[in-house]
Amino acid sequence: MAIDLSNQPELAIPFESTRSLLAKWRERNADKTAIVDLDQDAKSITWDQIAEAADRVAYFLADRGIKPGDKVAVLSDEYVEKLIIWMGIWRYGAAICPLNVEMNEVHLVEILEGIAPALTIWHSDLDGPELTAGVSSPTIRFGSWTADQAGDAKSDELFAVLASYPDGAGADIASENAADDLSCIFCTSGTTSKPKSVVYNHMSYWLSGLSTLDMLGLTEDDRTLEYRSFGWNSAQILSLMPWLQTGLTMHMAKRFSRSRFFDWIRDHDITFSAGVPTVVNMLLNEPPPEAERNVPSLQRMTCSTAPLSPDQWAKFESMYGVTLLQLYGMSEAGWICGNRHYRRAMGTVGPPAKHQEFIIVDGADAPCQPGTEGEITVGGPQTCMGTISPEGDFDDLSEARIKTGDLGMMDADGFVTVTGRTKDLIIRGGVNIAPLEIDNVLLRNPKVREAAAVGVPDGIYGEEVIAYVAVKSGESLTEDDIKSWCADELPDFKAPKQVFFLDDLPKSDRGKVLRDELKDVWSAAQSA
Repeated sequence: MAIDLSNQPELAIPFESTRSLLAKWRERNADKTAIVDLDQDAKSITWDQIAEAADRVAYFLADRGIKPGDKVAVLSDEYVEKLIIWMGIWRYGAAICPLNVEMNEVHLVEILEGIAPALTIWHSDLDGPELTAGVSSPTIRFGSWTADQAGDAKSDELFAVLASYPDGAGADIASENAADDLSCIFCTSGTTSKPKSVVYNHMSYWLSGLSTLDMLGLTEDDRTLEYRSFGWNSAQILSLMPWLQTGLTMHMAKRFSRSRFFDWIRDHDITFSAGVPTVVNMLLNEPPPEAERNVPSLQRMTCSTAPLSPDQWAKFESMYGVTLLQLYGMSEAGWICGNRHYRRAMGTVGPPAKHQEFIIVDGADAPCQPGTEGEITVGGPQTCMGTISPEGDFDDLSEARIKTGDLGMMDADGFVTVTGRTKDLIIRGGVNIAPLEIDNVLLRNPKVREAAAVGVPDGIYGEEVIAYVAVKSGESLTEDDIKSWCADELPDFKAPKQVFFLDDLPKSDRGKVLRDELKDVWSAAQSA
């Protein structure tokens, strides 16, 4: 059966360098606010100011002997200053390595050693000398940017040095980033184990940004909110790239805050906000009073990292009057599928991104027919150049078809449903069971806040289904309650044979439930 994707709009926006884009927005909207830092008392910077600052960063890099194409590491939490430096690095044609400051310090040092940056720039809130002790290249700290900062050419603080330069410094530096140039090296999630690093060029980021614009319909008139780390690919391609490509106004915060979220929206007329399942569930399970959640400016939110059930999705939209767009991606490929503002289907992650070579394959790597489950694979120019292993080995993926490890199926209209992880499949008596199906049944119970099914060893069936549940505040449930609920919703072989209760399910820093940790919890209980 043929899949009809004809109603997706065509996008034909040629690649532009960061230098060109900053110059364009400076000329067109010099006094327009480019970024608002919500955690620094709504400190803001205009497009004129960020373009000038980026030129000065380029001047600094050239003056310090950094060459276009060199790698520059940035160690910082989320501040407007971090993005100023980021734009300067790209404007000059160097590559940025934004490292997660919440990472295990030992691993951070190891990663820095492996990346071998030509320069490391660290925020003054950190212990820079300690974190960069194993790095042989130069380092410099940075603190606060202000438009009227006093300059000091001999300072050990970056913005003081930048302020000492004459007017127009760096404007005549001709170097800039090209489409095929190295753009960014970032780390995958990893707080307890050393993560791998992912390497992208600028064209990949450009195409991801275009795919995001297709999904969200953003224009220069939008006012967006991002509260995730820009060390993550998702924040880079869902917020940073559309901001740079359209010249819109972006608002940033270090963390999501339930108590401040709606004030942010109201005070700044936010039209779009990023989202993750943890945030969506938090707003569902502990909603503010109805009057406080009235935010008419907010038109759309995304939700990525883990699938939402159709019930969660519909309930959120009904409660808040906001269009929620579920999407799906991975660190090595950007976002892969996404519901569009003009075309969506609840319970799915939407059609493939415009610039992904998306194929679902069976066990023999042959393409699956619509409606048939298989492993999701991706390729093409939107995917990464490769990855660097924890041991420092580079895996070239530029011509590869990447196996995601995720199971899914596509319907005849091109909408994709992610059904689980290949490694998370529960194989009971030779039958494959997708834990997400069980999760969704559990989450439909109005007293359940979080839930996850896992497979554990069984002497008869090989594996048996069990479930871990977190109950909403003020509610109570028993194991029998859950089993009875599942008996009405699931065939017997899929229903959990044991149910365990936790205050909170273990999750990654991106909100994914860690099923392996739940299996460890179960194993530990058996041996106790």
